[in-house]
Amino acid sequence: MSEEVSISDFSPHLFWDVDIESLDWNKNKALIVQRVMEYGLINDWEIILNRYGIDQIGRICKNLRSLDPKSLVFIATLTETPLNSFRCYTTKPLTSTHWSSSGN
Repeated sequence: MSEEVSISDFSPHLFWDVDIESLDWNKNKALIVQRVMEYGLINDWEIILNRYGIDQIGRICKNLRSLDPKSLVFIATLTETPLNSFRCYTTKPLTSTHWSSSGN
């Protein structure tokens, strides 16, 4: 990359609840990757891909406690990683969500 990208280059809706000036590329990489995976635009994806690379994004996603199903399948396919290797796939939530199709 020819010029340095800053966190403020992400779409504003990604970090609406966080002081963007306090985010650190290394300390907050799990938050950054998760938000981009679930809510980011193509430009946001390109930023993390250039910053972290697909292997590191895959490792970060494997350790996330939650990731929406589409993002999970997307990153599993790109990294050729089985779904059961992802923490969010193997860890069952303590409580079911309101819209859960399983249950009663």
